[in-house]
Amino acid sequence: MTIKQKKELRSNLVGYSFLLPNFIGFLIFTFFPIIFSLLLGFTSWDGVNEIKFVGLNNFIHMAKDETFRISTFNTVYYTLGTVPLTLVCSLGLAVLLNSKIRGRNIFRTIFFFPYVASLVAVAVVWNMIFHPTMGPINSILSKIGIENLPGWTASTKWAMPTVILASIWKGMGYYMIIYLAALQGIPKYLYEVAELDGASKWKQFWHITRPMLTPATFFVSMMLTISCFKVFDLIFVMTNGGPGRATNVLVYHIYNQAFIHFKYGYSSAIALVLFAIVLIVTLIQFRMEKKWVSYM
Repeated sequence: MTIKQKKELRSNLVGYSFLLPNFIGFLIFTFFPIIFSLLLGFTSWDGVNEIKFVGLNNFIHMAKDETFRISTFNTVYYTLGTVPLTLVCSLGLAVLLNSKIRGRNIFRTIFFFPYVASLVAVAVVWNMIFHPTMGPINSILSKIGIENLPGWTASTKWAMPTVILASIWKGMGYYMIIYLAALQGIPKYLYEVAELDGASKWKQFWHITRPMLTPATFFVSMMLTISCFKVFDLIFVMTNGGPGRATNVLVYHIYNQAFIHFKYGYSSAIALVLFAIVLIVTLIQFRMEKKWVSYM
C-alpha cells in the first residue's frame, strides 16, 4: 500500500468513525424496532408470556373490530379537516406577512410561537378556551344570544372540530415559514411586469404567486398529511379519544391495544395497516404531483 493510499484509508476511517454512533443509534432505535414490530404483527403476545405465531388472525380480527373502523374514519376525518384549512391559513398568513406592513417581524414571531410551545400547554389552553360552561367562547356566544351552545370537547359532534382547530392553530406558524421562504424566492420582476400590464393584486396572486408556490404547497401538503395520520399527542391530552370514541384515531387505538390491553401483536398489526395507508396516500400524492406542480 502506498503512502497516498494509507492517507486516504486513514481519512476514510476517521469519516466512518463520525458516522458510526448515528448508524448504531439508527439500528437500535429505528431499524430493529420496525423489524420487530413487523414480525409481532403476525403473533399474539402480552409482553410477559411466550410469543405465539398466529398468522393472519390479527388482520382477520381487525376486519371485525368496530373500534378500528371508527378510528380509521376519525383519522381520515381529522386529516381532511386539518390539511386544507392549514394550507389556506398558512398561505394567507405568509402572503400577508410578506407584504410591507408595520411590525411584520413581530407578527411572524407571534404566529410561529405556538409551534415551539409545549403541546401539553397548547392543549390545556384550548381546553380552557372551549370549556362548555366556563370557557370564553361559549360565554361570548351566550352574550350575543345564541342558544343551545356547543359542548366542544364534551360533545361527540364538536370534539373533533375542536381538536382540528387546535391543530391548525399550532401548526400554521411552521408552514407559514415555509411559504414565506418560497415567496421570497419568486423573482420581483414578474410582479413589476404584471403591474405594467395593469394586472390587479388578485390576478398577480393567481397567475404568478400561486403557480410559483406549487412546489412548496406540494411539500407542505405531503408533510401535513403524514403528520395528520400519525396524530396522537393532541388527542391524548385534549380528549383522551372521547367523548365515547368520537376522537379515537388509529395511533390512539394502537396505544390502547399495546399499553392498556397489552395486545402487542394486535397493535403491531394495526401499525402495519397504518403504515400501508400512509405509504399508499404518499404514493398517490407523488403520482398526482406532475399534474399540478410546476418547477420553473
